[in-house]
Amino acid sequence: MDILLVDGYNIIGAWPELIELKKKDLASARDRLIELMAEYQGFTGSRVIVVFDAHYVKGTEKKYKNSKVEVIFTKENESADERIEKLAIELNNIQNQVSVATSDFTEQWAVFGQGALRLSARELLTEVEIITQSIHHSVKHYQEKKVYSKIPLTKEMAEVFEKWRRGKK
Repeated sequence: MDILLVDGYNIIGAWPELIELKKKDLASARDRLIELMAEYQGFTGSRVIVVFDAHYVKGTEKKYKNSKVEVIFTKENESADERIEKLAIELNNIQNQVSVATSDFTEQWAVFGQGALRLSARELLTEVEIITQSIHHSVKHYQEKKVYSKIPLTKEMAEVFEKWRRGKK
C-alpha cells in the first residue's frame, strides 16, 4: 500500500492558495489542505496521514479522521518532523511504500534514510493539480454522456418527468 505522510504546516506555508487562507484563518487553511488530501486519497487509493505541530493547537495529542484522511496533531513537545520520522519507520515495510511530503530539506533526508520517498511541496501541488483536472474532466465527460430522451421534450416537461422519476410531486 502507498502511504503519504504530509507535513501539514510546511505544505500550508508553501502552496499559494493555502498561504492566502492562512493569512485570514489558519483553521480554514488546515481544512482546505485536508479536503485536497481527501481528493488525492480518493483518486490514488493511497493512505494519507496529515501531521500538524502542536504549538498551533494547545493541549494533548489529537488524532482523528476527516474524509478518511488521518489527521494527527502532535503532543505539545513533539514536532511534526519527529512524528513523521517515527511514522516513516513504523509504517515502512515490504508491504508499504511510504512517501513524505515536505519542503524541509533536513526532514527529507531524515526520512529518506528511513527508506521513505521524498516529495516536495511543489511536487505534491503539481500532483494535486493534475488530479483535480482529471476529476473535472471525468465529471464533465460523465455529464456529457447523460442519457437523453428519444422523444423531443421541452425543458419544463423534462423537469416534470425528472420529478416524477424521483418520486416528487
